[in-house]
Amino acid sequence: MAQVSLRGLRKRFGDVEVLKGIDLDVRNGEFMVFVGPSGCGKSTTLRLIAGLEELDEGDILIDGVSAKDQRPAERGTAMVFQSYALYPHMTVADNLGFALKMAGVGSAERKAQVQRAAETLRITDLLQRYPRELSGGQRQRVAIGRAIVRKPRVFLFDEPLSNLDAALRVDMRIELSRLHQELGTTIIYVTHDQVEAMTMGHRIALFNKGRLEQVGAPMELYRAPANEFVAGFIGSPRINLIDRPLAGQATPEHGALWERLGLGAAQRAGLRPEHLSVAPSGQGVPATVELAEYLGDTTLVHLRVPGVAHLLTARADGGVTGLAAGSKVDLVPEADKAIAFDAQGCLVA
Repeated sequence: MAQVSLRGLRKRFGDVEVLKGIDLDVRNGEFMVFVGPSGCGKSTTLRLIAGLEELDEGDILIDGVSAKDQRPAERGTAMVFQSYALYPHMTVADNLGFALKMAGVGSAERKAQVQRAAETLRITDLLQRYPRELSGGQRQRVAIGRAIVRKPRVFLFDEPLSNLDAALRVDMRIELSRLHQELGTTIIYVTHDQVEAMTMGHRIALFNKGRLEQVGAPMELYRAPANEFVAGFIGSPRINLIDRPLAGQATPEHGALWERLGLGAAQRAGLRPEHLSVAPSGQGVPATVELAEYLGDTTLVHLRVPGVAHLLTARADGGVTGLAAGSKVDLVPEADKAIAFDAQGCLVA
């Protein structure tokens, strides 16, 4: 295990500054998730930690020791990439043990370490197979196993599940969480999928345009986002953002909705779909159904409120009926769950 500290990281590719001063402490034994949209700098930061890119400014400390001038092999990190990058002419056992062989580890010890890694990943029955004989999930386990046998202080994962189908991604999220509990090694995990971030990370570092927008526990970012970007990125379906009505220009419906939220001088409100209920006419704010998505245990209802710029999404019980497009319903917000933002899009305490 190791603590990783990032101090003022800056990185440019040509004239483009992709990291604009990243400061972050990853705790010893923590499962830290870097998340954000494409091009935000999360993978570049991971590659800098691994030593696969050179810093322009700043420093990377691993257990308090600068890694800036260390070669990748000297940093005590092991990286698992999006592509499996297995040697096709080698068996699973040989793939797992290759790095140990190159490091001069003896045959008996190499075999023992490969066996332990295979048992941890539950792939002992695959050791004599070749990569072409494996499924995508099995190949990813082998790629993770190659990292495990090196006994790194820090695991670095760069979107390792993005090539898998939806069901297998769920299985692998469970496996990776189990693996972390067993090994206790520090993990830094990059993903663009906020569901992965919410379900796996002890803490989330949310990147945007080369900066950190917020760092905290998943539910901290969900319930108290630092700004509108965080509120909009974390959570599925996306949060509803409702502008303050302009004086003298608001529709009665828009004005009534804002009044129910009770946010005083805030300029915009954020309200999660689960905090917006659909009710019969006469019980709330009038709205028109645009689309109802029946998902089994729940129904997502997309509605239009006159005067509100965007469609609003409410989460209803899966057994609800009578929500055809054009239906007239009322909306009832949970005012105490509304999140207030100022004119700059920052959280109002």
